[in-house]
Amino acid sequence: MNHPPNLTEAVHHLLVTEDEQGERLDKYLATTLEEFALSRERLQGLIKSAQVQLNDKAETKAATKLKEGDRIQVHIPEAQPIPLQPQAIPLDVVYEDTALLVVNKPSGMLTHPTGREREGTLVNALLAHCGNSLSGINGMIRPGIVHRLDRETSGLLMVAKTDAAHFHLSAQLKDKTARRNYRAIVQGQFLQDTGTVNAPIGRNPKNRDKMAVVPDGRVAVTHWAVQDRIANKFALMDLSLETGRTHQIRVHMAHIGHPLLGDPLYGSGVEKILKLKTQGQLLQAFRLSFIHPISEERVTFEIPEDPEISRVWQWLSELSTLQ
Repeated sequence: MNHPPNLTEAVHHLLVTEDEQGERLDKYLATTLEEFALSRERLQGLIKSAQVQLNDKAETKAATKLKEGDRIQVHIPEAQPIPLQPQAIPLDVVYEDTALLVVNKPSGMLTHPTGREREGTLVNALLAHCGNSLSGINGMIRPGIVHRLDRETSGLLMVAKTDAAHFHLSAQLKDKTARRNYRAIVQGQFLQDTGTVNAPIGRNPKNRDKMAVVPDGRVAVTHWAVQDRIANKFALMDLSLETGRTHQIRVHMAHIGHPLLGDPLYGSGVEKILKLKTQGQLLQAFRLSFIHPISEERVTFEIPEDPEISRVWQWLSELSTLQ
């Protein structure tokens, strides 16, 4: 495990190499400064606010393409006080100590605030639960959040209380030593019991609200295993991530012809035909394993099957026996 970088350092000087030529500025910074666990959104905010200089001139366009030999200077302001209201929202805390928490996020809750929604998120609940004891690496918008789950995806999340813990946990995600397993109900017949999807993911060029498998996307790898089947029409899956791209499982399963049941963005809409009501995609992060940043020992947490997944699976089983 690498040692934490100097988190108080305000300015970073970078030089673009031949292999990095042609990359977008924001993508380059996200990769080059990955050890600082800065979100892409945070980096784009720094660019727009003229905190990034390209060849000694402020560069405010995130899409600017870089050339070999370009000199980049990045100023990262210290994290500011959180302009968000703590809210006493009940939290399912699976584990907590002085360095971190593991929480079970319910379906329907945003992980962190957005420009439109600044209340009722996991971050609001964490601010009430932890007070000032959350890492500030991501600045004002996402204190303590090391990784995220989509609003309708339930399950386990790591939350850092200190910057050192945040770096340690983020590095494990990068090095693939942190392990994340998901349950899901998907459509279709599988001829094999296990498999891997290795397909790059990026923004959908036809719909910017969606992600897609695209040639110039970021590397994305998902492993899958069938746990149960219903009439070769639906499957209960165990999925594990090597990478953590936005909507990765949802995009990858749809890409191979097995969309998640209930998925409003990437699903087939079969729920309407079946007259099945769901709260969104049937996806749960049920197992989380990582090296504890203080003890350096591996810890593993697992939670029971989400009641919504159990309910729908039972409903589909009964429907199958009637047909």
